[in-house]
Amino acid sequence: MDISSVVGVVFGFVTLLAGIVMKGVPITNLFVPAALLIIIGGTLATVIIAFPMKELKRIPSIFKILFTETKLPENAEIIELFGKWGELARREGLLALEGPVSEIEDDFLKSGLTLAIDGQNADYIRDVLTEEVEAMEDRHASGAAIFTQAGTYAPTLGVLGAVVGLIAALADMSDIDKLGHAISAAFVATLLGIFTGYVLWHPFANKMKRKSAVESKQKRMMIEGVLSVLEGESAKVIQQKLASYLPASERKQITGKGSEGGDLG
Repeated sequence: MDISSVVGVVFGFVTLLAGIVMKGVPITNLFVPAALLIIIGGTLATVIIAFPMKELKRIPSIFKILFTETKLPENAEIIELFGKWGELARREGLLALEGPVSEIEDDFLKSGLTLAIDGQNADYIRDVLTEEVEAMEDRHASGAAIFTQAGTYAPTLGVLGAVVGLIAALADMSDIDKLGHAISAAFVATLLGIFTGYVLWHPFANKMKRKSAVESKQKRMMIEGVLSVLEGESAKVIQQKLASYLPASERKQITGKGSEGGDLG
């Protein structure tokens, strides 16, 4: 489970409800059926219009990505393994990697090394693996775009809901108490639209982008590692090359040197 996603959502709702209580507003005032229908139904409508059904069917899996901790191998461990594989390949040839490859759990890494062992050239391996990374990035980008779409229109739909509520409220101004209650209910739609847009949907989109970027960077590092092993580079050269994908604090553990300059890690 991705703790930050769960904590963020819970904290967002707690903050909203606590603020409402502190203002002396009954929480039950939030449950205005018309406002909920306009915000939830309207947001869903914008998403359905904007994306093909093939992408919309992936929404459950996208939520799973958001609320599940991505199980990626540690970069430092991968770099150390590539150093060992590089030395083994230099001493005994690429076929000697068949044993270690069978123990790899990461499908992408296993696929890359298998291509190298099978005798494919560097350009072919790079093209195949890069295409796979780009396909993954495209899937993740479409998922993030769904939430961005929802976050863009939910606040506007909140304004629409408020306008509808005000039309209903101002249609009958004979009862001042009733009018005040109706105006209050009208602005619930605005509150819900802003809350869902900027506390849920936009942050979800950003989380999706960040997870995708981390996974993509690691896979591109793996591509360079596979090609380095294929080209017969030494363990030290491989580790120094792949360490460039790490922040300075982690890079030092691999190379034994800190990077100089303006890298903030």
